[in-house]
Amino acid sequence: MNRPFWKESVVYQIYPRSFYDSNNDGIGDIKGIIEKLDYLKELGINVLWISPLLESPLDDNGYDVSDYRKILDDYGTMEDYENLLSQAHDRGIKILMDLVVNHSSNEHNWFLESKKSKDNPYRDYYIWRDAKEGAEPNNWGSFFGGSTWQYDPETKMYYLHLFTKKQPDLNWENEKLRYEIYDMMKFWCEKGVDGFRMDVINLISKVQSYDDGIVHNNLYGDGAPYYMNGPRVHEYLQEMNREVLSKYDIMTVGETPGVTTKDAKQYANNNQTELNMIFQFEHVGVGDENLGKWTTKRFDFMEFKSIIIKWQEELYGKAWNSLYLGNHDQPRSVSRFGDDSAQYRELSAKMLVTFNQMLQGTPYIYQGEELGMTNAYFENLEDYNDVESLRYFKEYTESGLISEKEMMECLKLRSRDNARTPFHWDDSTNGGFSAHKTWIKMNPNFTEINAKEQLLRQDSVFNYYKNIIALRKYHTVIYDGKFVPYMIESDKVFAFTRETENENLFVMCNFTKENVEIEIPQYYLENGVCIISNYNITDYTHRYILKPYEAFVISKN
Repeated sequence: MNRPFWKESVVYQIYPRSFYDSNNDGIGDIKGIIEKLDYLKELGINVLWISPLLESPLDDNGYDVSDYRKILDDYGTMEDYENLLSQAHDRGIKILMDLVVNHSSNEHNWFLESKKSKDNPYRDYYIWRDAKEGAEPNNWGSFFGGSTWQYDPETKMYYLHLFTKKQPDLNWENEKLRYEIYDMMKFWCEKGVDGFRMDVINLISKVQSYDDGIVHNNLYGDGAPYYMNGPRVHEYLQEMNREVLSKYDIMTVGETPGVTTKDAKQYANNNQTELNMIFQFEHVGVGDENLGKWTTKRFDFMEFKSIIIKWQEELYGKAWNSLYLGNHDQPRSVSRFGDDSAQYRELSAKMLVTFNQMLQGTPYIYQGEELGMTNAYFENLEDYNDVESLRYFKEYTESGLISEKEMMECLKLRSRDNARTPFHWDDSTNGGFSAHKTWIKMNPNFTEINAKEQLLRQDSVFNYYKNIIALRKYHTVIYDGKFVPYMIESDKVFAFTRETENENLFVMCNFTKENVEIEIPQYYLENGVCIISNYNITDYTHRYILKPYEAFVISKN
């Protein structure tokens, strides 16, 4: 069967600031990525999604772009980027660019012009509104705390920013702006990029009435109903597809908070009129409470399980899933969904990748997951760099919603900085990432968890990842097979089958450190072959005791 490449891909996400520092300034860079391409090729991935490399004042670590056609000096030059594309392509690795076009930096030339006067040609590139009764135009709260509106004394109006005040939202109602964005995308496609990961792309269309939202926590109103999956979002994406995406053999994935399976069938429809796939957030938001993700509670496994089953069943044959457990905005997956204790870290990391890679869709690996890297568990607020973590710490503690001690515990478990500490290449100074003081503090456990040690050890997490990625090349059932859940009522085990006419897989994952008695269907025991096991077991019986965090896959032709 001739499948588009993105269905057969395993994507690896690089957070460039923290991947590898080639010039010893404490910051990862493009030449550092080039130096490590052979490591990535050995792992077996074939697409690299790299978080933003473009010119930026770094208020939100590059997700605030000040020039869409210039590489940030910290990371290198355009020549370096072109070399990266060439070197990656030589190794059969494609490059996904992070596209941030819901908002720009307030230092972008468009915004500098926009704020000069009400009749400036760029005024309408952003969203400006008059005060309402001497205050903000509405009560919306931003994703990073505070109001979504910032007053500009020059023109005596407010501009909208769903994120920080240095990230003003672009006005997609303006056709001229949209075509500037499409031209910029063509510029990168002509350079040779193989696709785009689109940052919060489902926020680009706003309900033009800008009504107040329902108030939570007695602080700000919820504006999500007015900007998530807005009235013209599909129109805009179809236009983008006609103008740019359909003209190139590229891959697209949209970051889309707040979507349902019904929404996904529109964004990632089989006719490919919009995007190839989207990132949904339901499963990583499991356990969120009245303060959102800022909680110390363990995730609810049964809720997690029902969400995964829903997305697998409802998108089958209608849209394509993206599969992930961690990224630059999430805590470390082994800390969040597994067990990062010394006893169970490697077993649970292997179990989680077995689970994720055997589902239907395109899997994403976040840098360091293939080593079982863990949360940093920083003890001091000064160790955190992330704008979201710092702003919510201030807002929630000062308003009395949570104590400083409790909020520090929340940061240890859920801060985005947990995923952003530098990569562990070896056990030398700063984990071999850099000889210079690093831009953010290292996770001290790099002496135990690092690539050098794992590349040499046959039973390491790295080599398990390598083996499971290799399996995808030989078992087409992983792409095409229908997902059928098994042991749905179990509050400890996630089990399922993948089924085609030619091959079936039986996948078993224990999400706990308890022994669990299971029944393996006789069908899979008769001439079935175990193709991977994190306990290196090959023989199974009908009644079987699953060990802590055990995972295995049995194939039956």
